[in-house]
Amino acid sequence: MTQVLIFNNLNFLGFINPFVYVIFFYWYPIKTNRAIFMLSAFLLGLAIDIFSDTLALNALASVTIAYARPSIMRFCFGVNYDFQSFSFKNTTKVQRVTFLALLVILHHLIFFSFEILSIAHILLILKKVLATGTVTLILCVLFSSLFHEKIIAIIHYCAHGIYLYWQVILFAIVPFFAGPNIGRPGH
Repeated sequence: MTQVLIFNNLNFLGFINPFVYVIFFYWYPIKTNRAIFMLSAFLLGLAIDIFSDTLALNALASVTIAYARPSIMRFCFGVNYDFQSFSFKNTTKVQRVTFLALLVILHHLIFFSFEILSIAHILLILKKVLATGTVTLILCVLFSSLFHEKIIAIIHYCAHGIYLYWQVILFAIVPFFAGPNIGRPGH
């Protein structure tokens, strides 16, 4: 809601509205179910789209960076990412800022490319990506350094709650549609 109520209305220099919700993809726990992460990314983007009237552009950009996140992490953190004990605490500040910058650039490139939807306006797309991306990156780094531990804990518990919710839904609905003979031998 902060994105919709505050940051969508800032209009720095007449066209810069930072997308600080991108920090969600930076803070989201690493060792969670990827399908739940993709669903959460879609729902977050769709909610912002509904309140911002942006025709699913945020949902498209959010799902894309959620899908690309493991590859970006592998690029930024190298071999360390593949280990089971990976933690942001074991990485350098430069690696973390590079990771966040790549998330922001990819998000903005997709968002503004589909918003403008014209190769003839490539300079306008790049101008918006660089200007908005710079302000977004500065704000995200600032928020990350201020609220890191508390937000990580909140997102971790929310992600776990969403995962449990979908498990309950699936276990309640699938047997209902499968019929009464599911799991009974001989039927």
